[in-house]
Amino acid sequence: MKFKELGLDDQILEAIGYMGFEDATPIQQKAIPAIIKGRDLIACAQTGTGKTAAFILPVLHRICLDRKPGTKALVVCPTRELALQIEKQIQGFAYFLNINSIAVYGGGGGADFEQQKKALKTGADIIVATPGKLLSHLNLGYVKFDTVDYFILDESDRMMDMGFRDDIEKIASFLPKKRQTLMFSATMPKKIREMSKELLTDPEEFSFAISKPAAGVLQAVYLAHDPQKIALLSKLIGDKPAYESIIIFTSTKKNVNTIVQGLRRNKFAAEGISSDYDQKEREEVLSSFKQKKTRIIVATDVLSRGIDIKDINLVVNFDVPRSAEDYVHRVGRTARAKTTGVAITFVNEKDMYNFHQIEQLIETEIMKLPPPPELGEGPTWRVGKKPHGGRSGGKGKKKWGNKNRKTGGSKGGNKGHWKKKKKD
Repeated sequence: MKFKELGLDDQILEAIGYMGFEDATPIQQKAIPAIIKGRDLIACAQTGTGKTAAFILPVLHRICLDRKPGTKALVVCPTRELALQIEKQIQGFAYFLNINSIAVYGGGGGADFEQQKKALKTGADIIVATPGKLLSHLNLGYVKFDTVDYFILDESDRMMDMGFRDDIEKIASFLPKKRQTLMFSATMPKKIREMSKELLTDPEEFSFAISKPAAGVLQAVYLAHDPQKIALLSKLIGDKPAYESIIIFTSTKKNVNTIVQGLRRNKFAAEGISSDYDQKEREEVLSSFKQKKTRIIVATDVLSRGIDIKDINLVVNFDVPRSAEDYVHRVGRTARAKTTGVAITFVNEKDMYNFHQIEQLIETEIMKLPPPPELGEGPTWRVGKKPHGGRSGGKGKKKWGNKNRKTGGSKGGNKGHWKKKKKD
């Protein structure tokens, strides 16, 4: 379906055309007409499917139809990077419209705070904000949200994981009860459904390909002990000179610097990004990466959601993510917009149970590969019941696996190699 078939304002269509968009994605085809009709909405779709345009375009359309002073739309999202990304897209879509917007987030200096304060007091048409910083402004008493018609929660599941539920409910208390509320999420856990009952009224609900990486992602696992990982990473990157954009994800801020230093010792230029970096540093690193000046970036999950960086060739999970949802978001940085990409995960003996849980959720058995011979032997793939207080299989537990660690294949992974072992 073409965007011009969705009933959007001609000036919005003109801006979309200049940005090179013509065909609407499935979630855009469903969400845009529902939002234009004024329905509350809860929508679930994997990363990279066009959720931002799915809510921004119809909201801009409706603002054009009903011009009035004050803030008309409030978008709340989990991270400053996502807030900046959404606000940038708003600027592009509203290029021919007399509609202004601002991103409100923490980590800046006094000048940033004053600029945000001024925009909130005068009523910018659209506010995109992180929960904590927005509450700081609201608690000071000068923000007036009585004209807000549209309340949008993006990456709702991530905000729940980060403990923002109370903040979101507090923010909602400052808004008119008569409003249109839209919730967008990549997954739909129980806590999201519970919150939707409190905030939404008779919503339409759409769900698309929940918790599965895009079809264009070639996924693989390397079974590696922790001391082997830096050398393995350097070997993989060295073997792929044609890959111009590489993201390496790790679960801890401490590991970001360790990985960056390890790569630099092996003569690879790399930059790091995590919440320990100040906002200016993060923006400079991201800008350099987007412009292809920086080839390798090492990041925590702060970069795994909502950041639209095109043509990423390789994603490496230096360690197994905490959840299947985080895995999908990390892997979703590549193979965006119908392109292809490679996603590799390093799995040590302690993380095998957790990674098997991820495979079950995404309904895909991923091929397992050994480290190159010169790096020594890696752990053997074994998955057992989760022991009390641990993540890997333990004594007395049933185990499944393949004694031959050199398993894998182009498509079938270890299919056919899983055998039930006797009790130890």
